[in-house]
Amino acid sequence: MKVTKSDIVISAVKPEQYPSGGLPEIALAGRSNVGKSSFINSLINRKNLARTSSKPGKTQTLNFYIINDMLHFVDVPGYGFAKVSKTEREAWGRMIETYITMREELKAVVQIVDLRHKPSVDDVNMYEFLKYYGVPVIVIATKADKIPKGKWEKHAKVVKQTLDIVPSDELILFSSETKKGKDEAWNAILAKINN
Repeated sequence: MKVTKSDIVISAVKPEQYPSGGLPEIALAGRSNVGKSSFINSLINRKNLARTSSKPGKTQTLNFYIINDMLHFVDVPGYGFAKVSKTEREAWGRMIETYITMREELKAVVQIVDLRHKPSVDDVNMYEFLKYYGVPVIVIATKADKIPKGKWEKHAKVVKQTLDIVPSDELILFSSETKKGKDEAWNAILAKINN
């Protein structure tokens, strides 16, 4: 998909702040520092609409971006980051849970993992949580450019098995450097919002 227009709409912490208008939403979840912002920016051809940061745990709100006036990307706080207080982590957890379990506009969650490493316990918990609530998931394994092409299959298999990905959920290998997987990611997203 060609993105000609993208903007941040609002950073929300509670339901009454979510945008109205009923546009379909795709949430983006992943461990802190897994490359969520780079993924968003490469999908929308913008350098830094989503702020990339070397300081994990920077996103502390639900950031709603409007794309081509037809859908929202919702960047949720990264999980599994230890440097924030337990109270803060619990507050984020509640905020994310409220959004994911109650938001009718949510069509799917893009869960971002690092292809180079076996998914973490937090990754597995997130995937299981989404499946428990019946949320469709697109798993994006980033940093594919950091692994020799001949080993992609092996690494993809580890991701699939560790998360125990259900057949209806896709796994897409992605690189924000080479743009590998960008078209597949868009196709998967559009399929979910048109479902």
